[in-house]
Parts: sequence; C-alpha cells; structure tokens
Amino acid sequence: MSAIKDDAKIAVSVVVHACGRIDLLDRCLDALVRQQFHPRRYDIIVVDDEPNHNTLHLVAGWRTRTLDRGPRLSYVANPGPGGPPAALNRGWRVARAPIVAFTRDDVVPEPGWLAAGLAACDDRTEVVCGRVQTLIAPHPADAQPGAHALEAADFTSASCFLRKPVLERLGGFDERFDIRGSDADMYFRLLEHGIAIAQAPVALALHPVGPAPWGQSLLRVRHEEFDALLYKKHPALYRQKVEPSPAWDNYVVAGVLLLALVSALLGMDIMAALAFGAWLLLTARRCAHSLRGAAHTPSHVAEMVVTSALLPLLTVFWRLAGAVRYRVRFA
Repeated sequence: MSAIKDDAKIAVSVVVHACGRIDLLDRCLDALVRQQFHPRRYDIIVVDDEPNHNTLHLVAGWRTRTLDRGPRLSYVANPGPGGPPAALNRGWRVARAPIVAFTRDDVVPEPGWLAAGLAACDDRTEVVCGRVQTLIAPHPADAQPGAHALEAADFTSASCFLRKPVLERLGGFDERFDIRGSDADMYFRLLEHGIAIAQAPVALALHPVGPAPWGQSLLRVRHEEFDALLYKKHPALYRQKVEPSPAWDNYVVAGVLLLALVSALLGMDIMAALAFGAWLLLTARRCAHSLRGAAHTPSHVAEMVVTSALLPLLTVFWRLAGAVRYRVRFA
C-alpha cells in the first residue's frame, strides 16, 4: 500500500540514457539529485545501453545515498536491441509517473531544469522541449562542431518532457534509427499528429564537450544512412527542416574522382589529369574551410586533410546505402 502511495506522489520520471561512460553518468546523476524540486516528487531511471557491473554499482551507490532524503533511483539494463531509441523505450515503459523527462549521461541539467520543464506542462501541453547549451573549447576539433546541433535542434531527447500517454500513442521512439534520426523522427511524428509542443528555454541542460578522437567524423558519417529512412517517413518535413536539397557538393566531388580513376584506367591521360586536378582543388577548398577558426596544430591539420579527402566519398556511400536499404529515392 505504501508503494502505491509513493507512486501517486511522483510527478515525473527522469530517464537517463547511459552507455558505459561512468564519469559522465556520475556527473549527470549528481546534477539530477540536486534539482530544485521536491525529492519525493520525481524518480530517476538509468537505462544502461552497455550493461556492466560498473554502471550498476554506480547507480546502487547513488540509490543508497538518496534513499532517505533524495529521489528514488533505479537501474534498467538494455541487453538488446542496442541503441539510444531502444534504451529510451525501455526507460519510459517502466516509468511510474504521468510525465517522462529524458536526458543522457553526457548532459548536466541545471538545478532548475526539472521544475522549469514541469511548469511548462500545462493542461493543453503534452510535450515540452528544454534547452541545451553546449560548452566547447575555443578551437574545436574535427568532431566537435556537430555537438552544436543539440543547441539548434527543435527537439532533443537530451532535454525534453513528454506525457506518457503521448509516448504510448506513438509507440515510443523508432528503434531503427540512431539517436540523431530518432529525435528528428519523434519530432516530426509529434507535428504530424498535431500534438501540442511547448518550448521551455529556462529548462536548461549543459552539454560539455571534450576533445574528440582523431578522425571521429569518419565514423560519425555512417549516420547519413538513417537520413534516407527519415526522408522516407517524412519527405516534406525532411526537406523543410533538415536538408532543402540533396548534398550535391559531395556527389560532385565523388563524381570528379570517379571520372579521374575511370579515365586513367582507359588511358585517357589528359582527362584523368584534369579530373584529378579538379578533385584536388575541391578537396583543398574543403580543407581550408574546415580549418577556418580551428586549431592549426600539425595533428589537426593532418586530420583535416584526411577527412576532407574521405568524407565526401563516405557521405555519398552511406546515403546511397540508406537509399538501397530503405528502398527510397534519396540522394
């Protein structure tokens, strides 16, 4: 009976997507238990996308510390299918509150984040989008500029509040996507269903971004594959809010290089030289643009040279792979 009474008092369940980054999760949980909100009015659900004992023990430690005076914490393993959308779905489906707040382990909600988000959830509002502020180094590395996408996003699972019936009605997040595509897909479905969405800029969460691994953007470009699925599901909204037209510049670079290779194989030396020269010129232009305002250390310059040469080719490959995989005309 006491458990039922406790559940009735909970206004919001906070779902945290975690993926093995213990230090970041510890920082996030520290911010969440310090919210300027009654500790018995919310609980925290950590969904471990890479189930391991370290994360389980960390959550258990926080649960022990907050047992008497803080919000209740729980740990949920996500053994599969992996990925942020599946983890978020596991989280909200076990949530006990009528409103579910989403964030992730590399985000630090400000003390007033929870209260501000809930204050915007009036009777006519079913979804509230909080604000994310990226804290980044003065001279960003190659993989870091993409972090600013969280600030510009109309909807991000790093800082949002949804009523549970809405999630049930939409079936949660589409688990075919990665995190970027999943957030955009959820936002587009909300718009298409005419669900009221409010913006709460006061519900602020910070997103500190550290140094990125060398060549990280070469791995991140694989996400382009999911743009094909997003376009297939929401063609009009995709062109309106994501990409007004195909990324023809990448296709031009890839096409020029292909022309150079084919010409060389056919013994057309002049054509091959001209096409290869054009490819070098386009690549150098891209590299110069990438280095504008960035660090000019030898390592970073080398990284920009490599990524400027490979990214257009990989982008075209993954976009075409997505078009084939999801059977959609997408370029």
